[in-house]
Amino acid sequence: MGYTAAIFDMDGTILDTLEDLATSLDTALKQTGHKHTFSCRDVGSFFGSGAQVAVMRALATEAGLASTEEQLEAIGRSVGIQDLGLDEAEVERVRSAFAVYYRDHCNDHTQPYPGILGLLSALRQSKIVCAVVSNKMDPEVRRLADLHFPGLLDISVGERSDVRRKPAPDAVLRVAELLKIEPREAVYIGDSEIDLLTAQNANMPCIAVSWGFRSRAFLERHNASLIADNANELAELIFG
Repeated sequence: MGYTAAIFDMDGTILDTLEDLATSLDTALKQTGHKHTFSCRDVGSFFGSGAQVAVMRALATEAGLASTEEQLEAIGRSVGIQDLGLDEAEVERVRSAFAVYYRDHCNDHTQPYPGILGLLSALRQSKIVCAVVSNKMDPEVRRLADLHFPGLLDISVGERSDVRRKPAPDAVLRVAELLKIEPREAVYIGDSEIDLLTAQNANMPCIAVSWGFRSRAFLERHNASLIADNANELAELIFG
């Protein structure tokens, strides 16, 4: 396709952050008196739309308000805190506890997925600009990018109060603007329905990856047209 830039999601796409996210959410829920025995698989289904939505999904599951994939997915999109009958202050209390713990433990077990370092190096050598746009908190995005991908990412953007989070296209379009390219000249790569919607909203080509927080079957149900099962397949799709 001759892409000028490759813009990646972070969690579940280039970094395996699940164990640290699960431990941090479990700790925050325990500290605030909530159910804290969710599996890594459970926690993976909670994340994708930022920490607040992950907390909402955890509390809704605890309360028996979300027992299906569809119900979880709706939370944070069409279903809000008031719709669930959750206490907004309590959601914020848990989110804050999560943020404090995760800040200090975001890199305890986190590692790049197999083949990602080589892929990013190959993209750089081919003069394809690499960036990250994530719904993870901005300081942690920048820190993890610097720790795991030094010199491989040109721009790293996380959740900030002045930019709408994905699936709004704002951050992705801002990266394209900074790179002085049109959205169609870049490809967005991610592991979730949020990433598919983000690319669609930005009018940007998209490649989904099946090794992250959502399964291949899930991505297919959400109309992903291109899915990579490993870094080699992803490289083939990017380079065309």
